[in-house]
Amino acid sequence: MSQSISSWIKAKPSFKKLAHWMLIPTNEHRPRLWVKWFVNPFIHKRGRGSIIRNRTRIDVVPFNDFHLGHHATIEDFCTINNGVGDIHIGNNTIIGVSNVLIGPLTIGDNVMVAQNVIISGLNHNFEDVSLPPLLQHFNAKNIVICDDVWIGANVVITAGVTIGKHSIIGAGSVVTKDVLPFCVYVGNPAKMVKKYNFEIKVWESV
Repeated sequence: MSQSISSWIKAKPSFKKLAHWMLIPTNEHRPRLWVKWFVNPFIHKRGRGSIIRNRTRIDVVPFNDFHLGHHATIEDFCTINNGVGDIHIGNNTIIGVSNVLIGPLTIGDNVMVAQNVIISGLNHNFEDVSLPPLLQHFNAKNIVICDDVWIGANVVITAGVTIGKHSIIGAGSVVTKDVLPFCVYVGNPAKMVKKYNFEIKVWESV
């Protein structure tokens, strides 16, 4: 029933615009308070023992998913926005102070994300020079951060990137391409500098 109502609204541009306005104020990218208080808690899932600090912007809308795993933590001054894509954060994962997470984004279990990290699956188009990028369409590509990853401070991770299991991203790096598992990447753009050798059980420079 709810699916048929949703499909009907999407098929009617005027009703779709009205429904969007009722959920999100004009020229803002966060839900209205009544949505945050009375709708989102019944739609979005939070695992047992999870923590979202009080001084964090959880700008999540009900028409996209937001899931926080068991014993996961989102520290103060973060911004979490699922307006253009789902956000899934795994168990025992720590999102450090002042991070910005924009979906679509999937973060695995036991991930550490340090301070001032930007992870955004959103890109604004700029090809039409007759319009400012602000007024052009956007595109969104899912970011996947696998289990056991450590992301250093001030890292930027761009749309469409996958970071393999148990890899480390050095502080200040800009990740524009996929990261292999069990590797260390640093720099702008980030490049592999170490890889774990399972035969002799050491991290080797490359």
